[in-house]
Amino acid sequence: MEEAKAYIETGILELYVLGHLNAQEQREVEKMAAKYPAIKEEITAIEIAMEQYAVKHAIEPTKGLDKQIFEKLGIPADTVPVHEVPVPKETIPVPNHEAKIIPLVADHAASTIRTLRYSLVACVGLLVVSVAALYATHDKLTIANQQIIAMNVDKEKFASTVSFMKDENKDLQEIAAISADPTWTAVKLAGTKISPQANMMVYWHKKGQHVMVDNTKMALPQNDAAHQYQLWAIVDGKPVDLGVFDAKSGPGKLLLTMKEVGHAQAFAVTLEKRGGSPSPTMEKMIAMGGVSI
Repeated sequence: MEEAKAYIETGILELYVLGHLNAQEQREVEKMAAKYPAIKEEITAIEIAMEQYAVKHAIEPTKGLDKQIFEKLGIPADTVPVHEVPVPKETIPVPNHEAKIIPLVADHAASTIRTLRYSLVACVGLLVVSVAALYATHDKLTIANQQIIAMNVDKEKFASTVSFMKDENKDLQEIAAISADPTWTAVKLAGTKISPQANMMVYWHKKGQHVMVDNTKMALPQNDAAHQYQLWAIVDGKPVDLGVFDAKSGPGKLLLTMKEVGHAQAFAVTLEKRGGSPSPTMEKMIAMGGVSI
C-alpha cells in the first residue's frame, strides 16, 4: 500500500487521464493499476472529478450554431434528425471516498508574479541608488580633476618663478662680479637731444671681447612691436653692429649678452626696424657714451 500511495502522490495519474503520457508511461500506469486496486480507484476518481468540472464549466453553444455548421458542410439543416438528449435527474454516483484534490498553479503563479514584482521594484531602487552614486562620484572626480589641473598650473607657475629667480640671482651675482673685476670696463650711455632722459650701462671686457648690457640700469623709452634698439661700437670712427634688444618694462634677464668686440672708442644706441639695420640711423640715436681709458 505504501508503494501505491507514493505512486499516486507523484501526480502521474492526472497526466494519464489528461493523455499527456507517452505509450511506455501509459503502459506503466496501467500495469500499476492492475497490480494495486487503490491506483485504479484513484484513476476513476480523477476521471469523474474532471468530468464534473467540465460539465460545471461548460459553455452553452450559440443558438443556431448547429445550422451554421451543417451549412458549412453543405448539408441541409432540415434533413438532419434532431435527437433530444435526456437530462439526468440524478448526478453520477461518486465512490465513497474523498477524491484527490489537484492543486492549481494559479496561487503559485500569483506568488511568483508578486515575487517578481518585488524583485523588479528592488532592482529599480538599486538602479536609482547606483545612478545617484555614480553621478555623485562623477561630480567628485570632476572637482578633483579641476583641482589637479589648478595645482599643476600653480606648480608650473611656481617652477617658472623659481627658475626666473635662479636666473635673476645668477645675473645679480655676475653683475657684482663684473663691478668688482678691474678687467671689465663700465661704460655709461647718456641720452641725446631726441631723448635726454635716456641712459643705460654697458660692460665691456676688452681682453675677452665680451659685451654685456645691464638691464637693471636701463632707462630707454619703450619700443613698439615694429622697432628694436640696436647697440653699436664705434671702432676707429666707424659703427660696428653689436646686436639688437628690447627695452622691456616687465621682468626679464638682468644681463643681456651682445656681440663681441675687441676695440672700441665709444658705444651708441639707435632705434631701428625690428631685426636691426646694417648701418645706424643717426637721426634716431637715443644714447651714447665714450670709453674712458
